[in-house]
Amino acid sequence: MGAEPERDGEEQRRPFLSSSSSSPPASAAAEQQYQFLGHSSSSVLRGAPAPLGDRVYPYPPSIHSAVLSPSASHAPSSPHPNEELAIVPQGLYPYGGGGGGYQPSESVARDVLDEVEIRQLLIDHVGHRCCWGSRPALMWNITSIEDCNVYVGTLETFIEERDIVTKKEPYESGKIDGRDKGPVLGVWELDLRSEFPLLFVPEKEVMVKIPHSEVIEKCSDCEGRGEKPCPTCNAGQEHGFYKANQMTRCSACHGRGLLAHQDGSDSVCGMCNGKGMLPCIACGSRGLVTCNTCTGYGSLLAQSIAHVRWKTLSARKVSATRGAASVPEEVFHRAKGVQLCNIQAYQCTPAFFADSYPLNQFSSEVITSRLPVPPPARVISERHIISVVPVTRVTMAHRKQSFSFYVVGYSRDVFIRDYPSKFCWGLCCCFEWLGK
Repeated sequence: MGAEPERDGEEQRRPFLSSSSSSPPASAAAEQQYQFLGHSSSSVLRGAPAPLGDRVYPYPPSIHSAVLSPSASHAPSSPHPNEELAIVPQGLYPYGGGGGGYQPSESVARDVLDEVEIRQLLIDHVGHRCCWGSRPALMWNITSIEDCNVYVGTLETFIEERDIVTKKEPYESGKIDGRDKGPVLGVWELDLRSEFPLLFVPEKEVMVKIPHSEVIEKCSDCEGRGEKPCPTCNAGQEHGFYKANQMTRCSACHGRGLLAHQDGSDSVCGMCNGKGMLPCIACGSRGLVTCNTCTGYGSLLAQSIAHVRWKTLSARKVSATRGAASVPEEVFHRAKGVQLCNIQAYQCTPAFFADSYPLNQFSSEVITSRLPVPPPARVISERHIISVVPVTRVTMAHRKQSFSFYVVGYSRDVFIRDYPSKFCWGLCCCFEWLGK
């Protein structure tokens, strides 16, 4: 795709969604393309996933190569940082090839709202707030309608972490899966393709037994004896040294063997049968108790378990005009807009828009905000998305009072912070519930 001629600064910075256009928003089919990565007919895929058995796995073959190779190292392995796994532009901005640019389409347009629609949206929004008065929404004048479109950028880094934990359980008898059955693979040599989640899922965690890693160990808590000194009557005794037949004084007769009555008579203590002493309640005065760790077997079966975690690290950024600066960024991230680019690669680089320097700069800022990857993890893939969210700022006034609210996204969500007619000063606990 050829580069467009240089434009003057004012024209170069104009928004892609022009308020002067009256054509409808992107079609439902185009919006569906935005939602599913890799389903656009204009996608250019490099290293696309190949079928493995009867299932198509979501990772490119280059990711699998390390786990399938017998000489793979135990350290995380990744493609070269500059190796693109996939570049997936979506919808209305087809990608022109390696290093090309995105061009805006004439079919992308603002969904222009008139005053009747704007007022009805506000009335519906206020009607769901039990303690808000409807008079301002019904009677106040609309004094200004301003377009302040917002650009939303995200960089999602999908990573995989692996480490080894040791699980121990009592060993009674039987065969084990030890080193004599085969070599013990390193944690990054395990073929876990059957566990791979879809790319960019928020989080997934599995525990997988490492084959041939079982080992029989002597229980360290009892030194392989299966029993250890009673902590009640032989507290502090070393393993192998204990005293049997340790007795404790009867708490009912205080060691007398007799119980005194108010008439001066005595009777034999029923708790100790007149002996004045009782056997240890923990071990029956044996001096030993069963080891809880090995449950009396003296041995433990230790096996290595691979603890594997997949998760998506998300860096998000919003570029808003002054008119929309007071709206929380989370509102824009939830809103429905139009994707200008959707790039997937091992390591994403900034998008290039031939006719918009501000968008190029914004894309660079999003990429720069990449979240750090933990040392024991490896990067599987990244996805960089820039969307434009249509925002309309509406100001209403009555006499000397005024307030503003926003209509956000193609779903026409209303955001208002300082509505002038609240009867419980914003403390009503049902506001949040009604707003969901």
